[in-house]
Amino acid sequence: GQVVESGGGLVQPGGNLTLSCTASGSGFTFSDFAISWYRQRPGKEREDLPVATIGAIRNLQTYDDSVKDRFTASRDNAKTMAYLHMTDLQPEDSGIYFCHPRPTNYWGQGTQVIVSA
Repeated sequence: GQVVESGGGLVQPGGNLTLSCTASGSGFTFSDFAISWYRQRPGKEREDLPVATIGAIRNLQTYDDSVKDRFTASRDNAKTMAYLHMTDLQPEDSGIYFCHPRPTNYWGQGTQVIVSA
């Protein structure tokens, strides 16, 4: 399978970014899988728990407390796209963000977010 993330960049504290993700694979139906977003902070391993997840059923969303009320996960199954809209970004949000269809072993290269003045 293939996962491609995009949309990262450099943003000032308080700014916003929207990350995008698409996934594909043999026998893979995008709408059948939850999509989780993971973060790897600079100099650290990728975190074990996702910062956000949007489910396959009823688009149920869950968020880590560190991003709750600031990040919003969404998806467009017709376009096989998932999104992470991030607002009020802070320096501690910096890192590489990975999109991960669950349950699969599909991982992309991630997209880097740098929050700095």
